[in-house]
Amino acid sequence: MKSHRHADQVDAVLVDEETLDLQELASACAVPPAWVVERVEAGLLEYSSSGGEMRFASAHLVRARRMVTTERCFDANQELAALVADLIEEIEQLRRKVPTAARPRG
Repeated sequence: MKSHRHADQVDAVLVDEETLDLQELASACAVPPAWVVERVEAGLLEYSSSGGEMRFASAHLVRARRMVTTERCFDANQELAALVADLIEEIEQLRRKVPTAARPRG
């Protein structure tokens, strides 16, 4: 598998209270801001508004990165990439609900 690392890509850990603006999210995902706007307009990425500016929480960054990876690695369209992100998020939620001892060992 190829790595699609870009020199201007930002690696950061966000806490729940911190948010990114449009440019910061795009940079963190190594995509142009138009990529983010397209997915927001299609209802595939959510944001909060602060002073008329789009703000993205850490969960939005994780989702956007998953979508970028799916689109690039599998040549997927944006809807399929969002579906993959939805399924991963649902699996993570279910795993948090199931006690560790009850999980099957593989």
